[in-house]
Amino acid sequence: MTALAETTLQTPGATVWRDFAASGVAMGSLAVFALLVAAALLAPWIAPQNPFDLTQLDVLDGRLPPGSPGGAVRVYWLGTDDQGRDMLSAMLYGLRLSLLVGVGSALVAGSVGTLVGLTAAQAGGRIDSGLMRVADLQLSFPSILIALMVIAFLGRGIANVLLALILVEWAYYARAARSAALVELKSEYVEAARCLVLPPHRILLRHVLPNCLPSLVVIATTQVARAIALEATLSFLGLGVSVTEPSLGLLIANGRSSVLSGETWISLYPGVALLILMAAINLAGDQLRDALNPRLGQ
Repeated sequence: MTALAETTLQTPGATVWRDFAASGVAMGSLAVFALLVAAALLAPWIAPQNPFDLTQLDVLDGRLPPGSPGGAVRVYWLGTDDQGRDMLSAMLYGLRLSLLVGVGSALVAGSVGTLVGLTAAQAGGRIDSGLMRVADLQLSFPSILIALMVIAFLGRGIANVLLALILVEWAYYARAARSAALVELKSEYVEAARCLVLPPHRILLRHVLPNCLPSLVVIATTQVARAIALEATLSFLGLGVSVTEPSLGLLIANGRSSVLSGETWISLYPGVALLILMAAINLAGDQLRDALNPRLGQ
């Protein structure tokens, strides 16, 4: 039994988790991220107010400081904005939007970019060169510029923001997937699979792709944080989601004109929530990178 237990502990997944859990900062970041995800998912049930429902908003409750009693909500623990929206409720729904944009764009862009990278590595030659030149061209433009161009052509809205983020992110996955696949395609197990006359797509998806996933997972953690930050930037500039959707960036922008008058909570609390979310993702991602590649920690 002892030998079996030791063998089980030596599995790749157990080893990665052991190295990841060795960092208290990483575990704390993961716990904070899980708490924020849970709060965002449960927002319709735990939020004191539905910020989407205009019938629950009262302009007379606008710009109330934290801890003030109100009509629609018993106590505005984090105050209200200029429209009488409860900041705590707006932030919970804003977290939902930020996580949807970050995770959704990462999943779609990761799938597209990985497919492009694997195809380029497998095909080689002109196809490889052409696909990578397209990726290099995309990476040569600032991310905010590409996003602004997409929004300028298609207009505001969460769907268009997601499309802009996908166009920004896919090239990172493509480059990473191609680099990892080129190494794996020279491995002996791939040569053995070719000797068995397995179809190229099966070799890529069943054998090469699983060994490329660690590096892609690390890329995904950084891209989720970048996507959240970019969406917040677009919303702050008034070019992101609709004004009826309480994005964290939009909530921060709503308080710009009130900062000098002392009503700092309108921008402060959404900004702190955004900072905590991004810090939790980045800190957990850094430790995950070290766990997947122990040589980086040496």
